[in-house]
Amino acid sequence: MTGPATNERMTRLLSLVPYLTARPEGVPLAEAARDFGVPERQLRRDLDLLWMCGLPGYGPGDLIDLAFEGDRVRVTFTAGMVRPLRLTTDEAVALVVALRTLLDLPGLAEQEAVSRALAKVSAAAGHAAERVTPVALSVDAREQALAVVRDGLERERALHLHYYVPTRDERTERTVDPMRLLLVDGRWYLEAWSREVAGVRLFRLDRIDDVRVLDEPAAPPPQAAPRDVESGLYQPEPGSPVVRLRLARTARWVAEYYPVEDAREVPDPPGGLAVALRTADLAWARRLVASLGGAATVDEPAELAAAVAADARAALDRYAAGAGVTPGA
Repeated sequence: MTGPATNERMTRLLSLVPYLTARPEGVPLAEAARDFGVPERQLRRDLDLLWMCGLPGYGPGDLIDLAFEGDRVRVTFTAGMVRPLRLTTDEAVALVVALRTLLDLPGLAEQEAVSRALAKVSAAAGHAAERVTPVALSVDAREQALAVVRDGLERERALHLHYYVPTRDERTERTVDPMRLLLVDGRWYLEAWSREVAGVRLFRLDRIDDVRVLDEPAAPPPQAAPRDVESGLYQPEPGSPVVRLRLARTARWVAEYYPVEDAREVPDPPGGLAVALRTADLAWARRLVASLGGAATVDEPAELAAAVAADARAALDRYAAGAGVTPGA
């Protein structure tokens, strides 16, 4: 079985060669990474893998060939991979609905680009797009927060947030100096200097209950440097505790999605992977293991293993109580 990250990478690899072929003069790596919505480091790994792909025979003359010129890349031999992926009718109609919805967002800065994309997809979908039933959609809290945050950034004003912290299950109030907006894996984040903790923090917009622009200038201090997100948003401190997990084959995607310090093949479970990663938030690691549904075993630390085991026993007890079964029977 393949995980979501593997499927996404395969789709990206199939699209990369046609994308580069349409730009014979080459394209900056940073621009290509932005277009595909991945960090530049991940794009470089994808390009390295493409070098190993090609026609049967797989000699040097049969493989896809790329040329790097400074920070630009271009394809010099396509091995026949010149046709872009085609949308099915259902996919095209879904994309039309999504783009129309996006145009209704308040404060959308890329409205012209979205309009052009909508026109192209509608033309490709043909009559199917014309039969799309108009969808009435209300602007949710996240979209409203996006508009207010953009307003604060453009006017260089401080913001006041009501923010939900899931690890502590509490709502907090923050006054922040906004620095930039980030869109990562389909989620919007505000990077800002938090005055309460005197540090740079990332705030997920869907966890902002309320936000308003203050009548005072944003003034991040000189030490408020933007985070380097090329390696992903998840970047624990070097001194954070190490969590060691053994992953089943179906959970190997964890090693691709999170920056692990060590990964090695293990025979138990079959096709498994032992990984080590750092996190200062063991509650996050506990939720991660729970979400994997038995496809991960905690080796270290002991307190995390005990907490996960307790969660599993509590879940079994609740299930047994609901089914009218005596635990252990």
